[in-house]
Amino acid sequence: MDQLFDQENWDRVQAVANSFGPAGKFLLQSGRVLVGEGKLVKQSRKKRQAKAFFLFNDVLVYGSIVLNGRWHKKLKVIPLEDILLEDLEDGVRMKNQWLIRTPRKSFYVSAASYEEKRAWIEHIEECKGRVTQGSDRRLDFANTWIPDQASAVCMRCSSKFTRTHRRHHCRKCGFLVCGPCSRKRAVIAHIDSTKQLRVCKTCYLSLGVEVPELTRQRWDSGGKSDEDELECYSEEEEAEHSLEEEDPGRWMDSWSPYVYINPEHIRPQT
Repeated sequence: MDQLFDQENWDRVQAVANSFGPAGKFLLQSGRVLVGEGKLVKQSRKKRQAKAFFLFNDVLVYGSIVLNGRWHKKLKVIPLEDILLEDLEDGVRMKNQWLIRTPRKSFYVSAASYEEKRAWIEHIEECKGRVTQGSDRRLDFANTWIPDQASAVCMRCSSKFTRTHRRHHCRKCGFLVCGPCSRKRAVIAHIDSTKQLRVCKTCYLSLGVEVPELTRQRWDSGGKSDEDELECYSEEEEAEHSLEEEDPGRWMDSWSPYVYINPEHIRPQT
């Protein structure tokens, strides 16, 4: 029976890996067990998107849907020990929702039903408990980004967003801010210890970075600093402003329910 389980599990893991193309090779690791899979709606910065989620005994994986149930892209892998779940009440736009927090990124997801929501949360917590058993590791978690449609004005200076006065996100607080309010860059170790990220001036000051008096005066008066004269965007920031490709409405009619697969720790007895 164990041998049959191992083969069936390997076939399932390989099918998930193959659906992500070459990027999926990472998933083919010895001892990895597919626990469950299904579709959840993820709140992105521009709109909600249907994503395929896969729970393994050690990681949570998700990606964009190209061909329903067969082909995925943009593989994201989160170690279970890096996850903190927060249960939430139903929102106006998102029902059966909860928050997935990680050091690098935090985001809202929702299930098709309350029962599926509870199944996801319970199984993630159960698998995480086995991975972190005996560990007292403490983590800093990223704040969730405020969706673009949540504010028409900068959440720091209240200036109105336009086609030229664009929205940005502070990587520390997640607020929607304008360019002049988010010129500064700082390392946020739990998100990326090697890269300086866009932060709003409030968070920049909270990090204890010394700011020249002249720059402070320009901030207070709404003027530009020397580095404000040239607007320069990284590839990541340019991607922020591109339209998302997936529309959850495309998938609602063919919504596949959460599938719970007997994981290794509850194998059928021989």
